[in-house]
Amino acid sequence: MTQPAPFAEIWRGPFLESVHSGHAVICDASGQIVDAWGDPDLVVLPRSSSKMLQALPLVRSGAADAFGLGTRQLALACASHEGATIHVDGVNTWINELGLDDEAFRCGPQESRDRNVREAQIRAHQSPCRVHNNCSGKHAGFLTLTQHLKAGPDYVQPDHPVQRACLEAFEEVTGETSPGYGVDGCSAPNYAASLHGVARAMAHFAAAPDGSAEARLHQAMRLHPELVAGEGRACTELMQACNGKAALKTGAEGFFIAILPELKMGIALKAACGTTRAAEAAIAALLVRLGVLDANHPATLKRINTPIKNWDGLVTGMLKPAQNLL
Repeated sequence: MTQPAPFAEIWRGPFLESVHSGHAVICDASGQIVDAWGDPDLVVLPRSSSKMLQALPLVRSGAADAFGLGTRQLALACASHEGATIHVDGVNTWINELGLDDEAFRCGPQESRDRNVREAQIRAHQSPCRVHNNCSGKHAGFLTLTQHLKAGPDYVQPDHPVQRACLEAFEEVTGETSPGYGVDGCSAPNYAASLHGVARAMAHFAAAPDGSAEARLHQAMRLHPELVAGEGRACTELMQACNGKAALKTGAEGFFIAILPELKMGIALKAACGTTRAAEAAIAALLVRLGVLDANHPATLKRINTPIKNWDGLVTGMLKPAQNLL
């Protein structure tokens, strides 16, 4: 196995204190590797970075059009949202139009990551609902497809028609037969592929023609970055900083992808340590490398060349991107 490559360095004063490492692949429209760090053949679980792949059957089946879904719903289908009011209201409106309620979701209840929503629930002695789960938009998409297919309610089971359609789409765009799956945090199967395969899928999305399911999904993400993650989150802030040139999506355990339509390229990366700051630093560095992100934009500087402060506000160090990425 090829060893992971440096992603980010943590400096404390003049001392290199620690190094985050990982694996990254950039693919072109043909699916060929343009650049790679670490092991392109590493088998990975892309986690929530694969949500736009899981949303493909929603659009390709005709369900999205049959139920009149717009770009906001398609963005939510690809989201790992904060559970803020903008997210919760959007998903609730969507499932109410399906004639469903919170109990239809097969994702578990999750405390909102939005401080205002969370504190309001605490004051009102309310428990979190399933709609507050960061994956509830994806599950609203699953429920829409379930109704369209007239399938049973247990849509997260691997043998359910929804998940069979997700696997078929996943294998098609990665160009690989998946070796298996893990159960994600939201209870749905998360299929494995090589890192190269995931990057190939993102390049496929980037090169897809206007009007295709792939283009409709990444266009919705780029049109509504605030719905894909939320205030202060890397996906939202970096997409806004890229001025529509990139669709970005994080995944648990240090995963990140980028879809770059103007360049017809895709990126997939995995931090070996599974940490968020390593993945965010790496994706920001690669976006700067490819010229779609300004190195001096405030959203960039939150992820690379970032001062580290102690509790007294003193600058004690710096998070720097590894030079090999730049």
